Amino acid sequence: MGAIEDQVQKLHTIVESLEARIKSLEERKFGSGSKTADEVRMILIGPPGAASSVMLTTRFRPAGKGTQAPKIKEKFNCCHLATGDMLRSQVAKKTPLGREAKKIMDQGGLVSDDIVIGMIKEELNTNPECKGGFILDGFPRTVPQAEGLDAMLQERNQKLQHAVELQIDDALLVARITGRLVHPASGRSYHKIFNPPKKDMTDDITGEPLVQRSDDNADALKKRLDTYHKQTTPVVGYYQKTGIWKAIDASQQPGQVWKSLLDIFDGDAKKASGTGSAILDKLTGGR
Repeated sequence: MGAIEDQVQKLHTIVESLEARIKSLEERKFGSGSKTADEVRMILIGPPGAASSVMLTTRFRPAGKGTQAPKIKEKFNCCHLATGDMLRSQVAKKTPLGREAKKIMDQGGLVSDDIVIGMIKEELNTNPECKGGFILDGFPRTVPQAEGLDAMLQERNQKLQHAVELQIDDALLVARITGRLVHPASGRSYHKIFNPPKKDMTDDITGEPLVQRSDDNADALKKRLDTYHKQTTPVVGYYQKTGIWKAIDASQQPGQVWKSLLDIFDGDAKKASGTGSAILDKLTGGR
């Protein structure tokens, strides 16, 4: 028995050594500190309003960034960095970057790319949730921002894995958003077509009037979409050249959108698994 136990222990030692060597080689390929398929580093690209372009009804549910990002966060235990939320948080916490940003905003200026990238870096350094990776939402919007983000990640010996664009036809998006109705006091939402109130422009529960948000009109939305496309088209081209861009049809049911995202992540897992298997074959001579 002693001889068998010795052999088993030796095999365990060999396996542990091989796993350590595989991890080292994977880190060299995917970036130090990376857990390959277990970690996610990605950006979500999508038009304004896509996240909430349809109401929470049994027939139509949101399929955009605001719906998918929390699901990715839960799967990977990573952080979801929405630039607007991040900016407000830094200002509220009165961090050096937050104070600098507030000063600029109070003067009516635009927060610089360097400040935003600095805030992202700060989150990656200090936010425990970011140990599992990150999802960037709302940034980058321009090619210089994308280049600045890549440079910051390169300093950390990391790189983006995916730039996922959630695509939806402008006309469909306008039709969905311009039909939104809201009960101001409760936040209850309706839709003129997909989820109409029982009585026109009246909340089902209180009987109080419903309103349409001022920025939910077709003209305002079309202007926002025009700006979005002008900004985003070069960014999409930038990530297409790097080979990490993927497009998903966001007009589908949310379950199908989520399946498309999982297919992308499954590709990572297979790639990492294949890398590990190939390394093992080389180290063991294919035995």
